[in-house]
Formats: sequence, structure tokens, C-alpha cells
Amino acid sequence: MQQNMINRYHFIVEWGGSRVSFTEVSGLDIEIEAISFREGGSPEDSFRKIPGLRKFSDITLKRGIIKGDNDFYKWINTKQMDTIEKRDITISLLNGNHEPVVVWKVRNAFPVKLSGPELDATGSDIAIETLVLTHEGLTVENNP
Repeated sequence: MQQNMINRYHFIVEWGGSRVSFTEVSGLDIEIEAISFREGGSPEDSFRKIPGLRKFSDITLKRGIIKGDNDFYKWINTKQMDTIEKRDITISLLNGNHEPVVVWKVRNAFPVKLSGPELDATGSDIAIETLVLTHEGLTVENNP
């Protein structure tokens, strides 16, 4: 039986900005904390493991800089005292027909870091900016 593997370079990010083109997305991690537990009267000399809280990695978005495209800057500048604009983000890995195969849904994301490009007068690379998002939850759907 032949498996149809999906290339990692065909994806789309819906993030509430006017442009959805990104060169790279990373940090789509979900981790469940394992809690060691042992009752004092237990005859076992080892711990039981029970599931604890879920943890989510920060998500990193990278894209080439385009003149006049200020969406990242506007979003990070919504920070006022202890509030900031939060957005739900959808990241879809697409097949050859541009249909979603795996979808990551990110809840209440907001920017925590914006990094400009590395400038190098001897290089010919595209200027890439990076936005790091934190969030309050991530779910994954395969073949939505």
C-alpha cells in the first residue's frame, strides 16, 4: 500500500492580517506534563504517572519584508498596559489540490517578539522578518 506523503512547503496561514504568505512556520507543539504521584501507604516503590496540564510552544512566523506591509507592526503596537489584541490563527498544510490535509487551530494568539532581518552588505538574501506568537491553546485536525 502506497502512502501519499504531504510536502511541508505547501501551507497557508490565516492570521487576521491582509497578507497570508509566510516562508516558515514553527512551534506547532503540544506537550502534556507527566505528574509523578505516589501515595504514602503504597507498597510499590515507584511513582505512578498521571497526565497534568497541556503546554504549548510559542509559534514563530517568518516572511519576506515588503514595502508598505505594516500588519506585523500594527499588531504588536496594539499593546496597551496589560492588554493586546488577540487573534485566532489557522495554519493549514495543503495537498496538491490546495485542500487542507492537517489544520492547526490556535486560540487567542498575540505577538511577544518581532525581529527584523539580519542586514549584510555582502549578501544577496531576501530580508526576512520574524514574529513570535504565544497563545492559549492549539488543536490539530487531520483530514478535516
